Amino acid sequence: MRRRWQAGLVSAILMAAATALPGASSAGSAGLTAAPVNTRAMWLWDADPAAQVIAWATRQNVSEVFVHVAPSVLTDGGLARLREIKERAVAGRIKLRALGGEPDWVTNHAAALAWQRTVVSTGLFDGIHLDVEPYLTDGWTTDLPATQAAYLRLLDRMWAASTLRLDADVPFWFGQYKIGRSTLADEVLRRVDGVTVMSYRDTATGTNSMLAISQDWLARGKAAGKRVRLAAETGPLPDCPHCTFHEEGADALTTELAKVDAATRQTAAFGGIAVHHYGAWRTLPA
Repeated sequence: MRRRWQAGLVSAILMAAATALPGASSAGSAGLTAAPVNTRAMWLWDADPAAQVIAWATRQNVSEVFVHVAPSVLTDGGLARLREIKERAVAGRIKLRALGGEPDWVTNHAAALAWQRTVVSTGLFDGIHLDVEPYLTDGWTTDLPATQAAYLRLLDRMWAASTLRLDADVPFWFGQYKIGRSTLADEVLRRVDGVTVMSYRDTATGTNSMLAISQDWLARGKAAGKRVRLAAETGPLPDCPHCTFHEEGADALTTELAKVDAATRQTAAFGGIAVHHYGAWRTLPA
């Protein structure tokens, strides 16, 4: 799934405008206050040893881990590993979010809801982290209104089916898509507790940077009273090298993310930074 996600991401980024998007109104921020400085999260896609994962997370000041959960986790032997991750995460005061999502969940709601029931039944997670990307489906080009409606209905149904916090991964350009008098970005925000923007750039500030391409979501998040987390990529993206820190390395990542923290200190909706993903992050050269 991750490889499919990366390929779709690059195509989506290349077709999107690199200039700053029109901002939403910032009125009605619902009393949001800035997140603690240096708040970090990370994606965990693979079955890496629990001890190594949580030790790394602790060293990197990670407070949330998005742990990929296979639909077959109750029968494939993966539950024991998840329990160990949970035990170690609790000791390290780290929250676990269940990570899941396939493009076909846009229309196959039954599969998504079955996965969610499995996640809830484990009792191991503090929330759901949904990585469903509707623009990777054929319907995005053949029937955009129906595809957007199906995606939003999926969010509605997952919200209603669980009391766990629901967050969604989103591209920076959802605000460009109009839905009536609203936008796709605003409609997503109505249906989730927060979003993680795939703000994949290798600079923190300036033109076409992490902050520049995220301003639209930060403004909309403030207006909606919802947290907006930014994200950095560390894996290789040959078609978009300026979208990842894979070439720049770990020291550059640390430096640039600190600049994001500093620049957003007074930004009410900012919810920290997530790093994609553990497997690539831990192997970055200095």
